[in-house]
Amino acid sequence: MKQRDNFFDNAKFILIAFVVFGHLLKTFIHDNEVIYALYKTIYTFHMPAFILVSGFFAKGFYQKGYLAKIAKKLILPYVIFQVIYTVFYYYLYSKPNFKMDLLDPHWSLWFLISLFCWNIMLLGFAKLKPMTGIAISLIIALLVGYVDSISNYLSLSRTFVFFPMFLIGYYLDRDQLEKLFTFRIKAAAFIIGAIVFAGFYIYPDINYKWLLGSKPYSELESASIISMFKRLGFYGLSLIMVFSFLALIPRGQYFFTKWGKQTLYVYLLHGFFVRIFRESDIHNYFTHAEQFIMLAGISLVITMILSSKVIASLAQPIIELKISRTRKLLQTIGVFLNRGQQSGKQSSTYR
Repeated sequence: MKQRDNFFDNAKFILIAFVVFGHLLKTFIHDNEVIYALYKTIYTFHMPAFILVSGFFAKGFYQKGYLAKIAKKLILPYVIFQVIYTVFYYYLYSKPNFKMDLLDPHWSLWFLISLFCWNIMLLGFAKLKPMTGIAISLIIALLVGYVDSISNYLSLSRTFVFFPMFLIGYYLDRDQLEKLFTFRIKAAAFIIGAIVFAGFYIYPDINYKWLLGSKPYSELESASIISMFKRLGFYGLSLIMVFSFLALIPRGQYFFTKWGKQTLYVYLLHGFFVRIFRESDIHNYFTHAEQFIMLAGISLVITMILSSKVIASLAQPIIELKISRTRKLLQTIGVFLNRGQQSGKQSSTYR
């Protein structure tokens, strides 16, 4: 059990670092073909892998109180951060009018709504045989692309498009994952990643928005019968990349393993850094390959900071709606200050 926890915590930390890095790279995708290829390569697996892992851990959805628990964990933080980001964007972009819409998720907040919906959808799909459920979810995902009204609003498009990946994760078991951890599979995973990157570099006209799952076919191209086969092709690519990524994840305990438990904090908070980065002049500094390596390092630092106990303690009231960590942090600070005062008094006494 401990080994499994280490594996998934390692995977989640590395994935959230890729999420931060991918969002920072977005600024440069139209300026550099290598960056554009790297960006699309990352997007083939980082959110799909998160979704698959989320499905893997949704096996207890039938337990009493589970839905209420995830509603508190997902919907309440969504509402809070939807309000916070609305105010933040209003001042950041100096918008003329303040507009609040709780049903149109800001940027990365779509994942919270979709994750809640996926758990609800399991109530019906879990009763089906695995292949039947996956096939039906896939057919729905392919067909909704023809409905122009299904897009980012309420995160409907992504909810349907990514549900097959969530369902695959739900049906996945540990023994199946163990088959990934052979030397042959790991070697193949490296080769597959290189081939995918090279493919995106050689064919730069591939629209990255196919990987987002948020747009109907009419906004990606002129909708036709070919459109759903293109989406099906991207499904296959993402699935191969997700399992290639998981095959390369270390299973031991490392310095970053514990931070894998704080990915929700990173996911909700990193948007402030990314948006400020995009609006500032800092991004003008990044023009050469070695500087993009530095950007990867910055992404890692942001991820580590937002995964830290201090940030978790400060942000817990608005993310988990609890104050246990915050109270503990305040108690620690209080003890530290008292020791400082006592030390000061002793010093003055000896004088």
